[in-house]
Amino acid sequence: MVLCPARPPRRTRTSHGATGATRSSAFMFPYFIMLVFCGIPLFFMELSFGQFASQGCLGVWRISPMFKGVGYGMMVVSTYIGIYYNVVICIAFYYFFSSMTHVLPWAYCNNPWNTPDCAGVLDASNLTNGSRPTALSGNLSHLFNYTLQRTSPSEEYWRLYVLKLSDDIGDFGEVRLPLLGCLGVSWVVVFLCLIRGVKSSGKVVYFTATFPYVVLTILFVRGVTLEGAFTGIMYYLTPKWDKILEAKVWGDAASQIFYSLGCAWGGLITMASYNKFHNNCYRDSVIISITNCATSVYAGFVIFSILGFMANHLGVDVSRVADHGPGLAFVAYPEALTLLPISPLWSLLFFFMLILLGLGTQFCLLETLVTAIVDEVGNEWILQKKTYVTLGVAVAGFLLGIPLTSQAGIYWLLLMDNYAASFSLVVISCIMCVSIMYIYGHRNYFQDIQMMLGFPPPLFFQICWRFVSPTIIFFILIFTVIQYRPITYNHYQYPGWAVAIGFLMALSSVICIPLYALFQLCRTDGDTLLQRLKNATKPSRDWGPALLEHRTGRYAPTTTPSPEDGFEVQPLHPDKAQIPIVGSNGSSRLQDSRI
Repeated sequence: MVLCPARPPRRTRTSHGATGATRSSAFMFPYFIMLVFCGIPLFFMELSFGQFASQGCLGVWRISPMFKGVGYGMMVVSTYIGIYYNVVICIAFYYFFSSMTHVLPWAYCNNPWNTPDCAGVLDASNLTNGSRPTALSGNLSHLFNYTLQRTSPSEEYWRLYVLKLSDDIGDFGEVRLPLLGCLGVSWVVVFLCLIRGVKSSGKVVYFTATFPYVVLTILFVRGVTLEGAFTGIMYYLTPKWDKILEAKVWGDAASQIFYSLGCAWGGLITMASYNKFHNNCYRDSVIISITNCATSVYAGFVIFSILGFMANHLGVDVSRVADHGPGLAFVAYPEALTLLPISPLWSLLFFFMLILLGLGTQFCLLETLVTAIVDEVGNEWILQKKTYVTLGVAVAGFLLGIPLTSQAGIYWLLLMDNYAASFSLVVISCIMCVSIMYIYGHRNYFQDIQMMLGFPPPLFFQICWRFVSPTIIFFILIFTVIQYRPITYNHYQYPGWAVAIGFLMALSSVICIPLYALFQLCRTDGDTLLQRLKNATKPSRDWGPALLEHRTGRYAPTTTPSPEDGFEVQPLHPDKAQIPIVGSNGSSRLQDSRI
């Protein structure tokens, strides 16, 4: 199977400081519950769905044409994420290039952009080693308060130099040309890696999916050998049971699972469509899901070992230095790296790892959009000109990402992250479960899987698909709405009009489902509404395996299909017929045949 690499942990929530860090301590238990009862089952469903039909996130909805809006919703979500995710990658590129120096630019407070409030951890080290001013001598509490109230050089580098952050989301200011240049580099790299579709990206992913483990291991070994690392790791592992009852924590766990595994993006369906028809996607789904989430947990050890060292160095609690989202990746962790010997080397490794993880995700997003467009049009011209489609999508993504490189860009990035790719993923997954299990019919789908794999899905997955996963998703959605709190960034409260835009972005993907359902009802034959509804939800005549040799059982044509019969099997994309397909065991194989 063509694999998406493990994604970095998505802790991009906008509350700040100790509150967010405390929530991360209560995060592990809901995270594993969501993984077992929602993540792995839905991952298997999407893999089997795409593999059975050999179609992208639009073509698979021949299973029930009325719900094709789910596929369009997936495309909208992937578009939003693809736009802002590459901006995150471009910032990682910027920090990577900035680390190519003998002294990291965010290590000290002697730069032109620093303010009088700046106090670096290295400066604090000098103070505690006897070089502090006379006014502070003997006044450890004063020094302690001074440390807690400081503005770190890494934070000022991030806010005043990299972003030149404006005061309001509506104040775009200037486009940050260094970030714009890095954004161009990001999109060029993504395009070049996808220039031949999964033929080229499949080879690149071997590196982007494996090398981060090397970097993580290097950082882990270095981190656990530091003084105070055990304190940081214990803070990471110790649950805060009083937070377990908060719906926000469970909602964050669901978002993390959906984000980390790629559920409801359309990427899993797209990548699985390149699989060999009889590939054991059940085995793949279990292995990949567990490996992916284990990587996220492993990355937590790497992060909190360093943060524990930093907290020990400052003499404060870990919650005082722990952050999340952009603050963790571009403020807290880079600041901790300044305390290490040869800090530029560790910084280069860290941001190179972030770049590789981000690019792997971006490959899946772009390929999802391109495959959906190519499969939907389906004529010979677009099959031969897929490179131009890829180029067009990349150029559009670059242009749409330019506002996010302005001085207000981080506000918009977090707005998109919190609304465009949050509860909409949950809604899309829930509707996909219901449509397959109850509209198409669970018995039909189980028979499809048995025809493809040689055995039906295990009982646990059958129960989860029919009852457990949709129920959990529904209740999390309800309680998340009840406990909704407006988005903030640090101490900045988003204005009402910005929150309204966020809700519109969230609804723009979900609204595709009822709109397309109405459209399909209007164009479906039938004398009554009930008859139209029945015709619109039943599978198309060309639903089933893409290759004729696999159309056995109830999919076997009784006569040779002809255009007059209204039966059509669209041409299988050349990539899906001829390329090597990489399985979870690393083996390489070719698709059986082509139409």
